[in-house]
Amino acid sequence: MNEQDFQKVIHGGTVIKARKETGAHILDFSASINPYPPQLPLSISRDDLSEYPDDSYSELKTVIATRYRVSPGEITLGNGSIEVLRTFCHALLSPGDRVGITSPTFGEYEFSSRLAGAVVGSGANVKVRFICNPNNPTGHLLAREEICALLENCVDPGAVLFLDEAFMEISDDPTQGLAGTIHPNLFVLRSLTKSFSVPGIRFGYGIGHADLVARLELFRPPWNVSSIAEKVAIEAFDHYDELEHSRKRIATEKEWLCSALRDLSVKIEPSRANFLLVHTGNDVKDLCSDLLMKGILVRDCHSFGLPEAIRIAVRTHEENAILVEALSSCMH
Repeated sequence: MNEQDFQKVIHGGTVIKARKETGAHILDFSASINPYPPQLPLSISRDDLSEYPDDSYSELKTVIATRYRVSPGEITLGNGSIEVLRTFCHALLSPGDRVGITSPTFGEYEFSSRLAGAVVGSGANVKVRFICNPNNPTGHLLAREEICALLENCVDPGAVLFLDEAFMEISDDPTQGLAGTIHPNLFVLRSLTKSFSVPGIRFGYGIGHADLVARLELFRPPWNVSSIAEKVAIEAFDHYDELEHSRKRIATEKEWLCSALRDLSVKIEPSRANFLLVHTGNDVKDLCSDLLMKGILVRDCHSFGLPEAIRIAVRTHEENAILVEALSSCMH
């Protein structure tokens, strides 16, 4: 591998860096996390810091397995969903394998695949097909029937459909998700980051056939989920049903935000997720800089191959109103 051919993927959620550089209070619309998360009562003890986690993570896997009505042996865990993705790629892909990716979408699929030696291709003999549902950055949501049709096309030995449902739980219709569906050719990735607004704990998980998960577990680093992250995750699943309240409030705010943005000269991509892809018609570099000067951080979509677009999270009503006012000022 020639490291000069690789550049790390650009992500949103850089608000800490932006605050340090500007010395100002910044509203982060670049990270699409739940603005109305369930409140988790937490207490961290000295034991949580002074003892190693149980590397089998039997309690946490049982909690997740119960939620999705699968077995603990069909669950794998990661220090964030990207670690699960990297582990998956290194466990399943070999140099020269082909993966299928439809752009624009999350850049880590291609990057993690290339790190494992795979190449992006199409047609027959694709080892892994990556689907983000709802898709990042467009917010498009495929129905279960469409995903199942794609799964039926994974007929080659060892072929896998990798389904990233990181935004599913706070989408317009979480019933379209396939987490809990066990199939030899399906692997579903999920995360608590977006739905419970806990990016700081770094926790993601995957659900798949026991044979596939067993292979991933061989490649998973030991003690990769901290005791604190494990404790937060277990508490979060105890409050899982409260996400219905979050979805309703997000849907209301998204409708208001779309309506407010219609007065601007922009095109809004129809979104079923908790964020909007906004096409401005011009390169957004200066717009992003101007917004940052007003204390607003948005996701510049150059890295998605969309230089005229920004992605904005749906936040609270008061924050969304500040965003609209700032956008209106910068675009007129």
